[in-house]
Amino acid sequence: MTPRLQGIVLMLAAIALFALLDAAAKYAMHTVPAPVAVFFRYAIALGLCAALILAKRDSTLLVTRHPGLQALRGVTLMVSTFCNFTAIGILQLAQTAAISFTIPLWVCALSIPLLGETVGPRRWAAILAGFCGVLIIMRPGTASFHPVMLLSLAAAFSGAIYNIATRKVGGQDRVETSLLYAMLVGSLGALLPLPSRWLMPEGMNWAVLGVMGVCGCAGHLLLIQAHRLTPASVLAPFVYTQIIWMIALGFLVFGDVPDVFTLLGGGLVIASGIYVFARERALGKSGLAPAPED
Repeated sequence: MTPRLQGIVLMLAAIALFALLDAAAKYAMHTVPAPVAVFFRYAIALGLCAALILAKRDSTLLVTRHPGLQALRGVTLMVSTFCNFTAIGILQLAQTAAISFTIPLWVCALSIPLLGETVGPRRWAAILAGFCGVLIIMRPGTASFHPVMLLSLAAAFSGAIYNIATRKVGGQDRVETSLLYAMLVGSLGALLPLPSRWLMPEGMNWAVLGVMGVCGCAGHLLLIQAHRLTPASVLAPFVYTQIIWMIALGFLVFGDVPDVFTLLGGGLVIASGIYVFARERALGKSGLAPAPED
């Protein structure tokens, strides 16, 4: 198996783990508040990441050249996770996944003020088409609209800021270092609302929360290795396989069947995202694959 093919396989595995994480979060939302689920998701992943670094016995992995950007990455990822988990507790997994696919569209639009890049008319058209897809999914003004859908959109926006901050860090910090600080900041940030919303998990919930932490940490590690082996522009389209996992898990675990508006709108968002990445690849840009990084 060639390194490029290995990277694609690892990417597919990472996406499957992130989908399982979201399914576990939706299950946990039935009995524990979102702040509790978010805290355990990050705390468990932080413990696993710290154990990995300790096993390597390399103290330089604790050193970052960009503490401010690493803090921003951690905060925006934590906010994205909190918004996503809250939305997942109410919406179908397929709905939240379809809305989350706007991340590359947000990244493209925000790269103008934040990275000083230029965006041509064709990519702007793709961005507008993608957000038309979001309107199809959300259907504001109808009985099908739920305000929590706005939290899914906020999760995607925050995830885009995380992607841009990660792009600015670039290769100056080692990937293990970036992962460690993202989990550390996420754990600390999740502590803030915890006292007022604390509820001790019981029984099966401990296993579910453990699955969330393990899937989050393992998914990030597979994602990192995939990007080491394969260019982001090649990996980007495989991110959208998440919708298959989300539909399957939503049906098998929760009995949810996405409606035609979710499928149509999600298809438009996916097509727009793929076009944006194809266009950036043609222009020689080094965008990040919009992996769902809950």
